[in-house]
Amino acid sequence: MRVRAFAKINLSLRVLGARPELTCDDPNCPSDRTNLIWRAAERVWRAAGRRGAPRGVAIDLQKRIPIDAGLGGGSSDAAAAIRALARLWRVDEARARAIGRALGADVAYFFEGGTVLGLERGDLLFPLIDRPPAAVVLVLPDFGVSTREAYAWFDADRPSARARADARADLVNDLQPPVARRHADIPRLVSALIRAGASHAAMTGSGSTVFGLFASERAADRAARELASSARQTRVTKTLNRPAYQRLAGP
Repeated sequence: MRVRAFAKINLSLRVLGARPELTCDDPNCPSDRTNLIWRAAERVWRAAGRRGAPRGVAIDLQKRIPIDAGLGGGSSDAAAAIRALARLWRVDEARARAIGRALGADVAYFFEGGTVLGLERGDLLFPLIDRPPAAVVLVLPDFGVSTREAYAWFDADRPSARARADARADLVNDLQPPVARRHADIPRLVSALIRAGASHAAMTGSGSTVFGLFASERAADRAARELASSARQTRVTKTLNRPAYQRLAGP
């Protein structure tokens, strides 16, 4: 049997640079080493005893959690990448968790889930009894607040002794007052959520998202419709206890 094997010619060949290992559907999300996912991949690769840059993997990030919203989206992305790559490259869970802690305080939380007390930088975690389930309304203003900005404003305002004493109370966000002084929408939205029936409302993290806790999804849906406008988005979701989070987070 005789078969032919043909040669080929390239009428054109352009070298435009290396194909990115990380792509994202949100143009505001960095796809280089400033993204925690990229740094996570490099560290898991090294933990697996491999040299050079990570190879043989491409990550497509579909961004659903807004950037600069105080919802931990970047940290959650990094934790998910660490879990997946650790499984792919056979890095044990203890080392994977250590990589998460080294990357950022919030990354460590996303290995645990549920209700947790975070001390030191927030990466020394003590699991608590999960709070009762709640429906959650998220109100996302048309502006973001970077973590760096929020802490700089906190330092600039030099909180009074009274403010520091208040921080010992339950459910307090020390970053909310300095951010609220620069963005008057924050306290207005908190008040609006309380009026709409939230048992608790506040800014989350460094902002700019404000959340309200509701006893039922029906009440949360009603509040979300009331607060929605052209200048902000609202979303309804729910809390997860630790077992549910760990089951869903996988792998």
